[in-house]
Amino acid sequence: MVQTIKNRSQVPLDSRDLATCQRVFDKFSADYGVARNSDEAERMASIIIELYRQGVRDPDHLQSMVEAARGLFETSERPPTAPGI
Repeated sequence: MVQTIKNRSQVPLDSRDLATCQRVFDKFSADYGVARNSDEAERMASIIIELYRQGVRDPDHLQSMVEAARGLFETSERPPTAPGI
């Protein structure tokens, strides 16, 4: 099921919200070997927070959307392409 992004929330994130975002960030960092103090980590964290504020609350969906936004899909997960493309 595709999750529709709702209007961006202006409500501050609480500790549960931040804990969810942190878990996604930590898993993503570990899976892709992203150093916590790198520019990539900052971009990734910004994307996670923005998507969360837009209503994407499922951790798996958040990770998938960050992967798509950063172009970090596994080669084995990419759909096949036609020859010559």
